[in-house]
Amino acid sequence: MIRINAVSSAKLLHAMFLYGLFVCLTSMLTACAPPPDEVIRLGIASAPANLDPRFATDATSARINRLLYRRLVDFDQRIRPVASLASWVMLAPDHYRFVLAPERGAFHDGQPVMAGDVAATYRYILDPDNASPHRSALALIRRIEVLDDATLDFFLDRPDPLFPGYLVIGIVPASAVRDAHALHEQPLGSGPFRFLDWPEPGRLRLERIADGQTIEFQRIGDPTVRVLKLLRGEVDLLQNDLPAELLGYLDRQDGITVSYGPGSNFAYIGFNLEDPVARNVRIRQAIAHAIDRPAIIKHVLASAAKPAAALLPPDHWAGNPDLIPISYAPQQARRLLAAAGYGENNPLVLEYKTSTDPVRLRIATIIQQQLAEVGVQVKLQSYDWGTFYGDIKAGRFQLYSLAWVGIKTPDIFRYAFHSESLPPEGANRGRLADPRIDHLIEAAENAATLDAQAEYYRAVQAHLLKVMPYVPLWYEDHVVAARAGIAGYRLARDGNYDGLQQVTHVHH
Repeated sequence: MIRINAVSSAKLLHAMFLYGLFVCLTSMLTACAPPPDEVIRLGIASAPANLDPRFATDATSARINRLLYRRLVDFDQRIRPVASLASWVMLAPDHYRFVLAPERGAFHDGQPVMAGDVAATYRYILDPDNASPHRSALALIRRIEVLDDATLDFFLDRPDPLFPGYLVIGIVPASAVRDAHALHEQPLGSGPFRFLDWPEPGRLRLERIADGQTIEFQRIGDPTVRVLKLLRGEVDLLQNDLPAELLGYLDRQDGITVSYGPGSNFAYIGFNLEDPVARNVRIRQAIAHAIDRPAIIKHVLASAAKPAAALLPPDHWAGNPDLIPISYAPQQARRLLAAAGYGENNPLVLEYKTSTDPVRLRIATIIQQQLAEVGVQVKLQSYDWGTFYGDIKAGRFQLYSLAWVGIKTPDIFRYAFHSESLPPEGANRGRLADPRIDHLIEAAENAATLDAQAEYYRAVQAHLLKVMPYVPLWYEDHVVAARAGIAGYRLARDGNYDGLQQVTHVHH
């Protein structure tokens, strides 16, 4: 029997992909002039699901809503909260006063942004009848009091030094709240871009207020088609969601620039800890040691990722730089499996769920091969995003792979790992129930300073690496491919689209 190791498996898939790409490109790519107008077009893998920031949870919606709406608070390079629409002062551990900036501007219909708009936005989210998915993260807000047009107070039901970092929802007009304006279809904010129209499903157009530049988002699900449209001038920019072969191909084309930047999106494998097999920590540790992260990062991700040991990057203010990523150690994996009672005469069989996204499916296929090398038989199951995500939230899995996108504040640990955060109350999808994790999270929440909180959250991450309710994989870099004549786009660490505020056409 011929055994294919992980690297060979990756190279085989690489060769097959390149052949398919060559056939597709040579048969489809023809000379095509760029569109004659001055619209800048960004090709995206998925369309925004909701342009009402009170309800949006998907990454594409969050990134576009950042352009349409302003927020009270944003973050610096170390992911510490900083003033955006408003500055703040803590009057008491459970009492914060926010003052809107004098130059805060107006909503896109001309109404000035007032403290009443901020209060209306957050009161709506806090009303359980409105079923906002952001309510649980803001439930500590006991009361909001408007003092004048530019000043309002937030009263909490418990102290939390992280509180300002929670106020990142885009502010909507109080009139839109009162009149039940359909913001998900006709967004109205005060951000640097205003909504123009949806010319057709999958196409969204915004106008940059500073200079009138039109930006169009085009949903193009297939990555190869996305690349073809870039080469033919039908789109001007692509960001992320492209396999290594396509990026390498683009990098060799005249008139295309490919740029990379460090990212914080955290890829992982999750386990169902209520499953009689996956609940065994030795099995989880064996799987962790069987995965050759460096080979996947090199051959599948074009070296555009960094191995991870925890959900937060080590340079985050609450990150743990002392943690070491799990080593690739197949012999150790076999020993752990044997200690759990599995071997050639009793092979371990697991079901592994993923989405149908080509890159995610390819990574899962290679992980399946690597686990086979240590004697684990993996039944790979891929589903469209809605079905897959529904199964994960409902606990219908043994193991799965996903990524946390755009994490800013360490309250993610309560949301994802506290025993009280089982879906739908939170995102503890693996059903972890660990008293030490609960204690450390609660101690962090009750700490008086950010420094004290950081120490507790570092301990949380160290304990998670030990009990391993998930296998940390890597932090994925961001990449942008741009046509000649497009300049000024800068990649953000969290993958947002803020670079569209500076991007321009350059005429030669």
